[in-house]
Amino acid sequence: MLHIYDSLSRSKVPLTPAKPGCVRMYVCGMTVYDYCHLGHARMLVGFDVVQRWLRASGLQVHYVRNITDIDDKIIRRAVETGKRLGEVTSFFIDAMHADERALGVQPPTAEPRATGHVGDMLEIIAELERRGLAYRAEDGDVNYAVRAFPGYGKLSGKSLDDLRAGERVAVGSSKRDPLDFVLWKAAKPDEPDESKWQSPYGLGRPGWHIECSAMSRALLGLPLDIHGGGPDLKFPHHENEIAQSEGAYGGALANVWMHCGPLMVDADKMSKSLGNFRTIRQTIGRGPAEQAGYDPAQGDDWYNPREAEMLRFFIVRNHYRSSLNYAPDNLFDAQNALDRLYQTLQNVPPGPPAELDWQAPAAQAFKAAMDDDFNTSGAVAALFELAGEVNRQRSAQAAAQLRALGGVLGLLQQAPAAYLQCDTRYRRRAEGEAADAPALSAQAIEARLAERAQAKRERDFARADAIRAELRAAGIELEDKPGGATQWRRN
Repeated sequence: MLHIYDSLSRSKVPLTPAKPGCVRMYVCGMTVYDYCHLGHARMLVGFDVVQRWLRASGLQVHYVRNITDIDDKIIRRAVETGKRLGEVTSFFIDAMHADERALGVQPPTAEPRATGHVGDMLEIIAELERRGLAYRAEDGDVNYAVRAFPGYGKLSGKSLDDLRAGERVAVGSSKRDPLDFVLWKAAKPDEPDESKWQSPYGLGRPGWHIECSAMSRALLGLPLDIHGGGPDLKFPHHENEIAQSEGAYGGALANVWMHCGPLMVDADKMSKSLGNFRTIRQTIGRGPAEQAGYDPAQGDDWYNPREAEMLRFFIVRNHYRSSLNYAPDNLFDAQNALDRLYQTLQNVPPGPPAELDWQAPAAQAFKAAMDDDFNTSGAVAALFELAGEVNRQRSAQAAAQLRALGGVLGLLQQAPAAYLQCDTRYRRRAEGEAADAPALSAQAIEARLAERAQAKRERDFARADAIRAELRAAGIELEDKPGGATQWRRN
C-alpha cells in the first residue's frame, strides 16, 4: 500500500481515497507574471512524478493545478509594460506550458484560472460572513477573522501568540487583528478596470488565498484526497485555505497534505524576492542565458533536450521532501549519471516495447521505493542496479525493462544516440566559455571520423590517435565497436 508523508499529522499515512480507485489531487500552481524558475521546476516535476506513480499504480487521477491570473504582481507588470492583464497572463501561461513540455511534465486534468471562479469565491466569502468568520472593514476590504477559527495554525504548527508577536498593523489598516487576512480587496482608482469585479461588497477583486478554496471545491469537491504545493505555501497560504474551507463548510479540506522541499542557493531558498533565482529557460535553453525568453515562433525548439532531461533527473533523483542544492557541479553530476543510463541503452538496445514485469527484482525494488512516500531516490537506485544487470548480461529484455521503468519517472525516453550526441551548452557556459561559442557540428565530427577511419585503413595509427585526441579536447568521446564502426558522444 502507498504511504505518503502528511504535513498536517507529521507522519506517513496510507493513501485511502474517499472514492476507492480514484484520487482527487489539487496542487497550487503559478502566479503568471514572470518566467518559471528552478524552484518552480522542482514543484512541477515533483507532483508530475506523484501523478505518474498514482496512474502507474492503477488509480484514476483527477489532478487539478490552478493558475493565479489576478494578483498585485500581475497588475504591476501590466501597468509597467502598458499591456492588458490578459496579455501579460496569456504570454506567461504559454511560456510556462513550453517549460513544462521541455521537462516532460504532463498536463494536469484541469487547469482552472482564478478569474474564472470569482463567483465561487464570493459564495465562500458570503458563507464565512454568515458564520461570523468574515467582516467588512472600514476601507472596503472583507477580512477573515483568524481568532474566530479555533484550528488556525494546525498545519504550520504555529500558535496564534507566536504569530501575533511577529505581526504589525500597517498604518491605516482597518483590520481588527494583524493576523486577519483579506478575502476581498476593495478596488483602487489607479488599478485597471479589468482587475475589478462587481460584488455585494462593492467593486473589487478577490484576495489570493480564497481562490484555491473556491477552485478545489468547485472542481473536485471536499475533502480532497491530496492537497499539495511548494514549501513556502504551508504558511500562510495553505493555513488560510484550511481556515476558509473548513470554516465555511466544516469537515476536512484535505485528507493528505504534501509539500515538496526547497531548492537552495548558498543556504537560501531560490526565489524571485531574493533575486537568487535562475529560470528554467536560462538553464536549458539553446541560446545565450541572458537572452532566454519565450518566442511563440520557436515552438518547442528553444530548449536542449539533453539538458532538459538532465534538469528533470537532477530533481527526480532526490526525494521530493528533501532540501535540494542548486550548483553547477550538482547538475554536472546529474548529467554524468543520466549519461551512464543512456550509454547502457545504447550499448544494449532494448527489444520491442513490452509490459513491465512488476515481479522482477528491480521492478519490485522500484515499486517498494515509490510506495514509500514517492521515494524517487530509491527508485533511481533500482534503475542503476538494473543497468548493471543489463551491462553484465547484455540482455535486450532487461534493457527494455530499464527503459520502461525510467518512463514511469519521465526519464530515458529519448533515442540514446540522439541524446548522447546533443550539445551540452549548459556545461560549456558554466565552465566559462562564451555563451555563443560554437560546438563542433555533427557533420564536422562525422567528417573527422571518416578521416580517422581512412587513417586506420592506411595503418597510420599516429594520425588516427591524433584525431581521437583532437575530438576529446573538443568534448567528443569515441567508442570503437566490433566490426569497425565507431560511436561518438558529447561529454
